[in-house]
Amino acid sequence: MRNLITDPAWTDDDLGAPLPDTRHAISMCLPTWDSVIGYEENRDKVMRRLRCGYPRFFKHPLVERLFTEAAQQLAVESERVVVFPHRAAAQRALRFVEKRTGAAARIVSYDGLQALIVPEAVFAVAMEYWRYTGEIVSSRQAHDVIEGDGLWKFDVSALRERIAGFGDYKTEDVFLYESGMSGIYAVHRAVTGMFSGKKTLQIDFPYVDALKIQNHFGSGAVMLNDSFGESLDEALKRIRQGEFAAVFCEVPSNPLLRTLDLKKVHLACREGGVPLIVDDTVASVYNVGVTEYADVVTSSLSKWVSGKGDVLAGCVQLVERSPFYDDLRGFFDDDCEGGSRLYAADAAVLDENSMGFLERMKPVNTNALALVEMLLEHPAVDKIWYPSLCAKENYEAIKRENGGYGGLISFTLKNEKKSAKVYDALQISKGPSLGTEFSLVCPYTLLAHYDELEWAEGCGVPRNLIRVSVGIEDTVTLIDSFREALA
Repeated sequence: MRNLITDPAWTDDDLGAPLPDTRHAISMCLPTWDSVIGYEENRDKVMRRLRCGYPRFFKHPLVERLFTEAAQQLAVESERVVVFPHRAAAQRALRFVEKRTGAAARIVSYDGLQALIVPEAVFAVAMEYWRYTGEIVSSRQAHDVIEGDGLWKFDVSALRERIAGFGDYKTEDVFLYESGMSGIYAVHRAVTGMFSGKKTLQIDFPYVDALKIQNHFGSGAVMLNDSFGESLDEALKRIRQGEFAAVFCEVPSNPLLRTLDLKKVHLACREGGVPLIVDDTVASVYNVGVTEYADVVTSSLSKWVSGKGDVLAGCVQLVERSPFYDDLRGFFDDDCEGGSRLYAADAAVLDENSMGFLERMKPVNTNALALVEMLLEHPAVDKIWYPSLCAKENYEAIKRENGGYGGLISFTLKNEKKSAKVYDALQISKGPSLGTEFSLVCPYTLLAHYDELEWAEGCGVPRNLIRVSVGIEDTVTLIDSFREALA
């Protein structure tokens, strides 16, 4: 198997290759700027070479086969099938499709899973639900159904205990989900159920689908793009008045790596009786601790905690001191029976991967700081976003004693027209996702906001922004790769 730490996937020959080099990889190589655009525009010359992709956006070949076989058995002409891991998800997807399109749909049990059968004309809407919510069937789950092996079991108690230990949570307050977005969606369902009819508030520019969930479900969302100055003061006033069902934020944010004043937002939320939901994925629980302020903490375990890029998973962590704890605990005990909705085979892989989490993060932090220092001095680089450079005092307030600033960096070039050339020349693995032990680079705005580039730029996210997820490579080798590409 190819070792991407020493042998990165970055050339035209690597287009579509799984990252990492395994059947269940959750990312794929998009080695050139043009291949990224081809992927976004669904061009055949790119799409036919993709052997996998990020699971919420791209159906793994095993998942595609599962859908096809389910359709052959269950659907009639002009119908399509989307398979979900459990009935509750299929029912929610059915309601989403019917509300959006008015089309009738139905649910049928299928080999321990649930098949949503929809008219072909609204299949894309059903797949929007799949993407936004992350309530998806994994490639391992699809494999076991296709092969007739049955859905197997795995005791997640040790995994939950380890994850709880990373952040000083009680084991019974850690709930594992199919993906990070599935966890966020569960929290959204919980808080909008508690405060029906109220919108949620998103503070600072978030990861794309964290906002999509708030816009498409519940009563909608208000987004505060700038978490500083007068606009924040106005938002705090509205929070104190109890206007929102919940406040959502990321610390730091993705991709602008800004950290809001969490204490100030926390105090406003307490005064207004509003839950504060904090996502710590970008820096990881190794680097930041937010339980002093948050009511709920969400994390994508697919990222730094797994570190390998071969399993999708997320978690919700409840904070015992929260005034909403009892209500939330009741919801999650019902929603996430036994503390986990993660498929057993995925849980087993995550269990093994997570054992190396603490050991991985120190070299990641060291490498990222070294790369930031080089970029700061480089004459071709225009702007750099990193927690030590963006609202540092707010980040320092939540940084753990032995933590660092994390492995995610964003930057732009002074000559925007050179962005594609630099990206193409980078001898670093290139594709979506973050948090792998091998460095991973992507033109983030093109990948996440291709259909809304002007809106993203209006929010301060440049279309030519390059995002780097730093790995554990030799520091000198990593820095030299960027020097050579920038040259």
